[in-house]
Amino acid sequence: MGIPSTKGLSNKDFKRLASFIQEQVGIQMPDSKRSLLTARLQKRLRILKMTSFSDYVDWILNPKHSGEEMINFLDLVTTNKTDFFREPAHFDYMTSTALPTLMEKKGAGSKRPLQIWSAPCSSGEEPYTLAIVAMEFAKSKMITNYQVKILGSDLSTRALKKGFNAVYEKSKVDGVPLNIKKEYMLKSKNRENPSVRMGPKLRSMVQFHHLNFMDADYNIHNYYDIIFCRNCLIYFDRKTSANIVNKLCRNLLPGGYFFIGHAETLNGIEVPVKQVAPTIYQKPHQ
Repeated sequence: MGIPSTKGLSNKDFKRLASFIQEQVGIQMPDSKRSLLTARLQKRLRILKMTSFSDYVDWILNPKHSGEEMINFLDLVTTNKTDFFREPAHFDYMTSTALPTLMEKKGAGSKRPLQIWSAPCSSGEEPYTLAIVAMEFAKSKMITNYQVKILGSDLSTRALKKGFNAVYEKSKVDGVPLNIKKEYMLKSKNRENPSVRMGPKLRSMVQFHHLNFMDADYNIHNYYDIIFCRNCLIYFDRKTSANIVNKLCRNLLPGGYFFIGHAETLNGIEVPVKQVAPTIYQKPHQ
């Protein structure tokens, strides 16, 4: 009891789920992902004490009965790999070019808050990194009262909860310079399970919001100077990627910057931004 009776999803059930995942969240699920999906679902079936993959698939695909399990299922199928200061060239560009330009031409950070959107934000490492980069920029320029507001949005409720709690395993910040950790992070006193929590200065800058890229309206009412949309477009086909970028850019201010992952490109799709550096784009001034 409680152990799935088959080693994997049947071909029929995998195709049913793959079609459903593409429709609901836009993520492509090729056959090469079958073993990964099977392994993740096995854990869920054990928790639920279910023995049949087919029964679980029938449950999920029935909107009248899936209920809260749908949230757990979507958490399983989304990938939330991230790190502090991942792809550091982007943060170097922010410090050297984007932040000074936005402050000089738009008053971002000085006359009004600098607005940054991390979409998707996963478990929060990226938005907190963005907050640190902005604060370090202000310190280096000896700017007092630098104002920063950061939005982190993601499909995964589990990831958003971790971001909101702002507590991470100590190993997650091992590569972060010591002076940064001392300035912005709080170390736990638990020696058996060492962790760090982002300090109140960072937590006050970051808000979290649940968002599905497939929604027709993202229900985001602010306008942003910088949008990070990194390492997620690789999971979508080109048409879906174009739709996502265009919807995100509705909330990007003219002159604002749009960052994608180093393994991604916007070449060949119609988007309202122009490349200014590798994997960095800017919305033209009106």
